Amino acid sequence: MSAHEIPVPIKQQYFTPGVKVVFAVFLAGAVGVAYRFLYGLGAVTNLDNGYGWGIWIAIDVSCGVALAAGGFTTAAIAEIFHKEKYHVITRPALLTAMLGYTFVGFGVMIDIGRWYNIWHPMLPDMWQGNSALFEVGICVMTYVTVLYFEFFPIVIERFKSRVNLPAIIAVLNKPIDGILHIADKVLRKIGWVFIIAGVVLSFAHQSSLGTLMVLVPTKMHPLWYTHLSPLLFLISAIAVGFPMVVFESILASRSFKLKPEVPILASLARYTPFLLGLYLALKIGDLTIREVWPYVFEFSTESWLFMAELVLGVIVPMIILSIRKYRRTVGGLFTGATLVIGGVVLNRIDVFLVAYKPLYQTKAYFPSIWEILVTAGCISALILLYRAFVMIFPVISQPEDEVAGRMDDTSVKANFSKAR
Repeated sequence: MSAHEIPVPIKQQYFTPGVKVVFAVFLAGAVGVAYRFLYGLGAVTNLDNGYGWGIWIAIDVSCGVALAAGGFTTAAIAEIFHKEKYHVITRPALLTAMLGYTFVGFGVMIDIGRWYNIWHPMLPDMWQGNSALFEVGICVMTYVTVLYFEFFPIVIERFKSRVNLPAIIAVLNKPIDGILHIADKVLRKIGWVFIIAGVVLSFAHQSSLGTLMVLVPTKMHPLWYTHLSPLLFLISAIAVGFPMVVFESILASRSFKLKPEVPILASLARYTPFLLGLYLALKIGDLTIREVWPYVFEFSTESWLFMAELVLGVIVPMIILSIRKYRRTVGGLFTGATLVIGGVVLNRIDVFLVAYKPLYQTKAYFPSIWEILVTAGCISALILLYRAFVMIFPVISQPEDEVAGRMDDTSVKANFSKAR
C-alpha cells in the first residue's frame, strides 16, 4: 500500500440520479427473478430441449467468472510476487471478485430447473469426479468461501474497537470486540493460505469452463471448437484481470469524484499486452494447426464475430496499452481496458451461444425480455452492493492529507493512525 494513501469508507450520498436509475433496473430484475421462481424456466425463458442454456449461463456465469479474475490476478502480483505498490488496488479488486462470484452462484441457481437442490455438491455422496461441470461448481463454491475469508479482515478493521451495541445488548460489546481482535490475529497469520488457495482454485475453474465445450465437438462451430479451449479460457481470464481492475477503479473514481490512481493503473496495465500477445499467439497457432483459416474469411456472421474478438478485443487494446503515452492517460487506460473486457465478453457469448448449434435445431435461440431483465437486474444489484460496501468498509484508498481533514470520523482516525 502506498505510504501516502490509506483505505477508508467513502463518505458521500448513496442515492444520486444515476444510482436511482440503476436501482430501478434492479427492481425490474427482481420482479423477473420472482417470476422465474414462481412459474419456472419455461414461463420466463426461450430455452428449449435444443438450447439448454442461454444468456444466464453465457453472461451471468461464464462472463461473470472471467471478469471477476481481477481478484486472483491482483492478489497474486501483490501478495505472492510481492509487488507492494499494488496493495492500494487489491481491496477494490477483492471486493469486485467477491461480489462477482456471489452473483455467479446466484446466476447458476436461477438457471437450473430444481434451484432448491443447488446445495447438493456439498454432499460427497453426490460428487461426480468425471464431470467437468462438477469441477467448475466445486471450485467456484470453494473460491467464493475463500473470497469471503479474504474480505473478513476488512470487516474486522471497520468494527474492531468500535463495537457499540445499543441498550440492553450493550453488555455484548466487550465479548464481540474480543472475538474480533482474536479473529484479526488468526487471519493475519493464516491469510497467505487463502491467497494461495484462491489462485489455485481460479486456475482450475477458469480452465474447466473451456473444458465444457470440448465435450460437444459435433455441436460447435470449427472456429471455436478446439482442445486448447481450457488453456485459452485460462489465459484470457488472466489477461482480462488487470483491465477489469483498471475499468472498475476509473469508474469508481469518477462516481465518487476521486482522483484516479493513474500511475499505479498504468504500471499494472503494462503487463496486459504480453498476456494478450500470448493469447493471440495461441489462437493463431491453433487456427493454423487445425487448418480452419478458410472459416475466418468466409464472411459469415460467425466469422465477423470471430474477427471482432481478435481485432477489437485483442489486437487494438494490445497496441493501445503498449504505447506509454496512451497508457499513462485516463482515456487511454479506460479505452484499452474496455476493449479487452468487451473482447472477453464477446468470446464467452460466441462460445456458449453463437458457436453452439444443437443437432436437431428447430428454431434459433434469442433471450426473452425476462431473461434480459434478470441479467440487467443482477448487474445492477452488483453495482449497488459495491457502492454500499465501499461506503461502509475501508476499501478504496485516499490520500493521507485528505483523510486527515476528516478526523472527526472514528473509523478514519483508526485507519489514519494505523497507516502512520
